[in-house]
Amino acid sequence: MPHSPPRTVAELTDAVLAGAHGPDPRDLTVTSAFWLYHTTRLAGGDVTYHNHYLLLRVGDAFGACSFEAGELSPEFCENASGHSLDKLLRHECAPVRTAALDAYLARVRPHRDADDAERVLLPTGTPEVRAEARDAAIAGLLDIAPGARVALIGVVNPLVAAIRERGGVCLPCDLNLRTTAWGEPVSDDMTEVIASADAVVATGMTLSNGTFDLILAHCVEHEVPLVVYAQSGSAVARAFLGAGVTGLNAEPFTFSQFSADPTPMYRYRADLASNGAGA
Repeated sequence: MPHSPPRTVAELTDAVLAGAHGPDPRDLTVTSAFWLYHTTRLAGGDVTYHNHYLLLRVGDAFGACSFEAGELSPEFCENASGHSLDKLLRHECAPVRTAALDAYLARVRPHRDADDAERVLLPTGTPEVRAEARDAAIAGLLDIAPGARVALIGVVNPLVAAIRERGGVCLPCDLNLRTTAWGEPVSDDMTEVIASADAVVATGMTLSNGTFDLILAHCVEHEVPLVVYAQSGSAVARAFLGAGVTGLNAEPFTFSQFSADPTPMYRYRADLASNGAGA
């Protein structure tokens, strides 16, 4: 169905509610809702990652969004199953809206059926093996010259290493980490970091915390490549391909950290030339 490329998450949500991307969200119902709290400390590391997720199942698709501690309580799931997506797309909580939007777009166009997606299978193995493979796949979406400055919005240490291995200079930014595994300082000022970057790599969690629109606008205005790695809102980020996003590593549920068996990711690419302020 033809539709204009979105410029913001809110604009995309309004288009979905108006039926521009497929069936009326009132006709799609959440069959399962999950609230997950998960921690990881990779072997040899001294950082424990604390992750909270909301997952909404709609038919054969899952919508996902990570959120900060205390932002959403487990009680939300008590009555979420059975709600139509149009109601959740208007919810007061941004992670709920993001997960609902992701569920809708993944239901309408599953990653597994997308002709423009490159399927990447993560190998069987330990969390360390799978994390390294995942982050190498993300970094593989970067086309950078040696010494290029790469802003990393949402820091995971294997991805810092993967950017370096491709010749980039990583500029890490995160609201929860203060240093990388190698002791370098991590900025909490996203605006400052992206202003000096030749390319940007951002987590899908930016879709729900209010920063994605700012990153997208900056990258469009300054013609800076933007790669998104997304467990949160992977189908949402896909809607911005060619409209500011130049690469996407989409990892729908089941996420890599929840399995030791092979699991799929889907990589998408768009030319920087197709991005534009009027897109």
